[in-house]
Amino acid sequence: MFSNDAQCRLLFTKESLMLDAFSRAVVSADASTSCIGSNKISELREYLAAANRRLDAVNAIASNASCMVSDAIAGIICENQGLIQAGGNCYPNRRMAACLRDGEIILRYVTYALLAGDASVLDDRCLNGLKETYAALGVPSTSAVRAVQIMKAQATAHIQDSPSEALAGAKLRKMGTTVAEDRCASLVAEASSYFDRVISALS
Repeated sequence: MFSNDAQCRLLFTKESLMLDAFSRAVVSADASTSCIGSNKISELREYLAAANRRLDAVNAIASNASCMVSDAIAGIICENQGLIQAGGNCYPNRRMAACLRDGEIILRYVTYALLAGDASVLDDRCLNGLKETYAALGVPSTSAVRAVQIMKAQATAHIQDSPSEALAGAKLRKMGTTVAEDRCASLVAEASSYFDRVISALS
């Protein structure tokens, strides 16, 4: 099927696919022309041991994505009413729809990264050139960063299954997944790191 090894390896580069922990181990070993080391195998064992918790974390975010995005956009509007005034970046309705769309795209790629345990898909497909695009469109980076910060806080609450009853009221939705706080701390930290990558890329 392939004329040479270089073409075959092209299929396994970061640019061509989203790497999960296993693919990343293979790519790294192949690049150094060595076998997968025992330390990497230990890391993969840990990845598998936490697989169910990882899926629960992704499900917690994905199941609440629409509310998280709309709450984040509502939050930045509450903090800056100028966004919905004439000339603001959430005015008129089509710009508001674009803000919601972009928030959903960013959150979707964060969940991809969390599922794979790898940020390459987030970097390559979402963050690459995002700051420059927003600058060209006149989108204020401070508002975009603030929306991501709000989604980060929400994601933490949903992964820990501890959304605010005071704020949610009748709309409170818990996943019903009981995970000890210390067991999900690493996933919270990992998810937070992906949001931080977005914030850094926009800043």
